[in-house]
Amino acid sequence: MKQILLITDGCSNVGVSPVIAAAEAREEGITVNVVGVIDYGTIGELGSREIEDIARAGGGISQIVGTRQLAHTMQMMTRKTVVQTIQQAVNRELTQILGEGSKTVTDLEPAQRSQVVEVMDNMAETTALQVSLLIDVSASMKPKLAAVEEGIRDLMLSLQARVGKSRLSVFHFPGRHSGEHAVMDIDWTDDPGRVRSLFGRLQTKGATPTGPAIQKVIDFYRYGTLEEQQEIEGNYRIEREGMLGDNVV
Repeated sequence: MKQILLITDGCSNVGVSPVIAAAEAREEGITVNVVGVIDYGTIGELGSREIEDIARAGGGISQIVGTRQLAHTMQMMTRKTVVQTIQQAVNRELTQILGEGSKTVTDLEPAQRSQVVEVMDNMAETTALQVSLLIDVSASMKPKLAAVEEGIRDLMLSLQARVGKSRLSVFHFPGRHSGEHAVMDIDWTDDPGRVRSLFGRLQTKGATPTGPAIQKVIDFYRYGTLEEQQEIEGNYRIEREGMLGDNVV
């Protein structure tokens, strides 16, 4: 299962629309969640609307938070979208098993529903998960990067507590050079120690190429680890079909 977790505090102003890029991610099977980090109670009407639109186009969720709530919010959103994605998959399986016009999980009889919910809970805990953090380091984000770094450490510890294989990669945008829309800081890892002092070497800049940065992460998922992605997705499909077959039919 693949996710992009975008952390930003403002409106994009370079390149393709981030809403279009998020829709592209969704077509690739990547859920896009967005956290808006604020200082003084408002991110601006335009920025807030864009954050909501990005998450909606990417099939994810959005939330505007202060820096103190950031770590908890990152964990909550990651967990919630895993559960949502699994529920969508289960509903699709129910349609295949029971036919068109069949009930969703919430419409099942109590005994059936409890069985399916148990399966979903187990899948949420055991399914392989990959999360790519995409962090805005435009000029206005500079005083917030310490909270972002702490939030990443907490998120990695949360992922380590799962039974299923969970890994994290980290990107920031923009890069140092003109036209460098996003830079990978950490390749796939499950080691929280790799995050240490990550942000001490980042340089904040004024531009916010959110859309091109999302596309950069899509390319990373698409080309950077193709063989590994096929293995993970194949294992997930086998696991999902086997569990549903045993508990729903």
